[in-house]
Amino acid sequence: MPGTCVIGLQWGDEAKGKLVDLLTSRFEVVVRYQGGANAGHTVVVGDKTYKLHHVPSGILTRGVVNVVTPGVVINPPTILREIDSLMAQGVEVGSNLMLSDRAHVVFPWHIAEDKVMDQATGGENIGTTLRGIGPCYRDKVGRAHAIRLGDMLRPDFAQRVEHIVAAKNKLLIGIGSQAEALDAVAIVDEYSSYARRLKPYVAETTHFLLDAVETGKNLLFEGAQGSLLDIDHGTFPYVTSSNASGVGVSGGSGVPGRWIGKVIGVAKGYTTRVGGGPFPTELDDAVGQRIRDLGREYGTTTGRPRRCGWFDAVAVRYAARLSGIDCISLMMMDVLSQLDEIRICTAYEIDGQRTDRFPSHCDDLRRVKPVYETFAGWQTDVTGVRVYGDLPEAARRYIDRVSELVGKPVEIVSVGPDRAQTMFTGSMAV
Repeated sequence: MPGTCVIGLQWGDEAKGKLVDLLTSRFEVVVRYQGGANAGHTVVVGDKTYKLHHVPSGILTRGVVNVVTPGVVINPPTILREIDSLMAQGVEVGSNLMLSDRAHVVFPWHIAEDKVMDQATGGENIGTTLRGIGPCYRDKVGRAHAIRLGDMLRPDFAQRVEHIVAAKNKLLIGIGSQAEALDAVAIVDEYSSYARRLKPYVAETTHFLLDAVETGKNLLFEGAQGSLLDIDHGTFPYVTSSNASGVGVSGGSGVPGRWIGKVIGVAKGYTTRVGGGPFPTELDDAVGQRIRDLGREYGTTTGRPRRCGWFDAVAVRYAARLSGIDCISLMMMDVLSQLDEIRICTAYEIDGQRTDRFPSHCDDLRRVKPVYETFAGWQTDVTGVRVYGDLPEAARRYIDRVSELVGKPVEIVSVGPDRAQTMFTGSMAV
């Protein structure tokens, strides 16, 4: 099968971007199939650091076509800043980037709705980045007030914006917005300029990808966020607005599942989460802060500190099954190297009963008590290790236990942010 997919197995931030960048040389096309500018992929190449939000991580490899598909929502000023930044750093961005004309567009009214609704909810924050992603997906499903990227290049664009702005101003007043009314003329002028700049990249990506798989081209599908944030199968309502697990690949890209032959699940050696929602293994103590500092666990998109905790094998096994993974890429193992003691959650206890099943309701997940296995730390700097067998025995025992609990082999191990700090074993060593 010509398709391989990289999927996050936790609540996002698993270092998927680094892995996609590493694998890209094996592929001809890299595909981003869901999410929006709320995703943040950081890739380190030598002394350069690239922060990507819309553009697939394959853009850093010459000769690879990078495709943003209908399942993604695009914020034009954000992607243009990203393109400008890449080009300023010497990265080619031209015919190697394709943006689907079917992709929906984030407009100022989406951001305004996001901010007002976030203030109105009260209580625990669901983790929105306030970038209008959720409201844009909501309009996509509602259809009447949705604009796709290709629509911005059509002659009736101004009329569509005027119609939507009239409705959105009434809506925003109704839900308590104190901001100035949206100006349709100003929005049309601003977004028409964006459309002119983006026009060279806009394409019919669905046919392109179907032609690619039917002619045997190798495709790498790049997931955003993590499986536990999936709108249907994650920790609802503390989730993203799209299918972030493996079940979203075909829906977002338009490529049937029969063309995807390998799925790589990405997880950190520990767990992180941003925003609200249950987190059974969270460490709200000095150990959690140490992991945060060692792992530089602050959001690529928002800069917010991430919540940190031990590896949750119950959650990762659920995500691995949901996404149909074939192997695991275990990242950030260098962070664990400086801890005296390391734990893995192997099961949950809820109401006195032990289970290895991940609950479907957040209230139940909040009540679980994690059951831990404890491992001695290896307390050895592993950032210079390049051969799997050279890892400390304690580190290899930990990795083997992760593999056993999740039920899939660990075939990729990362010990630092740079491309060179990654080891491939098994089928991935080819």
